[in-house]
Amino acid sequence: MTDFAGGRNIAMKVPPHQYEETVRFYRDVIGLARITGHEPAIGFHFGANQLWIDKVPGMSQAEIWLEIVTEDKDSAAAHLEKAGAVRCDEIEPLGPEFRGFWISSPASIVHLVDEKAGAW
Repeated sequence: MTDFAGGRNIAMKVPPHQYEETVRFYRDVIGLARITGHEPAIGFHFGANQLWIDKVPGMSQAEIWLEIVTEDKDSAAAHLEKAGAVRCDEIEPLGPEFRGFWISSPASIVHLVDEKAGAW
């Protein structure tokens, strides 16, 4: 069986009409520390995780996207396909060098499956 682990990245995809208030909420109300060095992306330290807030035109409500890490992308893809997981690579380009892909859970939560050497 392929090994999986939760990744540290959480992406909150937010419609433009909610974006500024959402950033303000996590920055000013909750007081999370900002992640720097990835501008224009906006992210916050969220315990052991990183919370990224992305403005996405055309959305009507926010979504949460999670990261799953594995040491072997190809083995993970075969395992997930056999289990009936839905691939949804068209939702956001990852680039030709990226060792990962997108799936959706049965509850329609998007997951980035990301190959990370030495993930454990």
